[in-house]
Amino acid sequence: MSEVLVEVWRGAFLECQHRGHAVVVNSNGDILESWGNPSREILPRSACKILQALPLVESGAADSFGLTPAHLALSCASHQGDPLHTKAVSKWLSVLDLTEKDLRCGTHWPLGKNTTNELIRLNEGPCQIHNNCSGKHSGFLTLNKFLKSDAEYIDINHPVQKNILSVFEEMTGESSSGYGIDGCSAPNHATSLKGLATAMARMGVGVRGPASLRLVEAMAKYPLLVAGEGRACSELMSAVGGRIVLKTGAEGVYTAILPEQGLGIALKIDDGATRGSECAIAALLVRLGLADEKHPMIRKRMFSILKNATGLEVGNIRPAECLM
Repeated sequence: MSEVLVEVWRGAFLECQHRGHAVVVNSNGDILESWGNPSREILPRSACKILQALPLVESGAADSFGLTPAHLALSCASHQGDPLHTKAVSKWLSVLDLTEKDLRCGTHWPLGKNTTNELIRLNEGPCQIHNNCSGKHSGFLTLNKFLKSDAEYIDINHPVQKNILSVFEEMTGESSSGYGIDGCSAPNHATSLKGLATAMARMGVGVRGPASLRLVEAMAKYPLLVAGEGRACSELMSAVGGRIVLKTGAEGVYTAILPEQGLGIALKIDDGATRGSECAIAALLVRLGLADEKHPMIRKRMFSILKNATGLEVGNIRPAECLM
């Protein structure tokens, strides 16, 4: 039931197609437009981090520990581990009187190539703070300290995760059928694309009061903290002047919060290709009149140029006709 959403052309030949599903809804869950199957159940992965951060603010934990909008943006981030991100996370942990060892997200090399190269040059390795989810986990630790619970905050039955599931189901309007373990070891709850988009729309209109709006505004204000230099989330949010909040998730998921319109978007590329999800979300922003097709950061994703090893332009990635 999926549809072709993105095409990859090499010269005059259609070489590849990315099939998927997408939906645009309002905060009541009414579908305005859809492609493929809006009821398709998915794991939203990092595209739902703003929902996972909601208990941090609603509980009073964020205010109790003096968290700023920058902290809230990091709690929703999939950052690339640059000094901009790691310094902020390190300082955050010190305020909590905690260290990198208290994180449970695991270690991977920074997503930022320059930072990775610098670590190699210095003959150093990464730590958990370089993990793209260390901001989210710092939020978990903040809530956990506020709740005065045990250290294993990623366990499915831990109070932190129980709070998250409760919020997740209320915002999506659905009972989750189960969960998978994300790359950072935290539970990731299943929902339909329609449910995920509904939750995003509700975040943008403040269904749960100021807490949701604070998170939305924080992400819009600090796009570089949400991802980083050259990353799609940061560039696309900057391209629309911070009026929209965007968040990618692994395996071809993307969400968008449109506060002024009271809408939410969720999409999933079946084969998990990031190039497909980035092209599709950019095309939807243009389709809805929210972005200028001619803006360099929009064109970079919506009409990505393919070059070979000599730098010769050999093709492009573009939206399928149904998204135009």
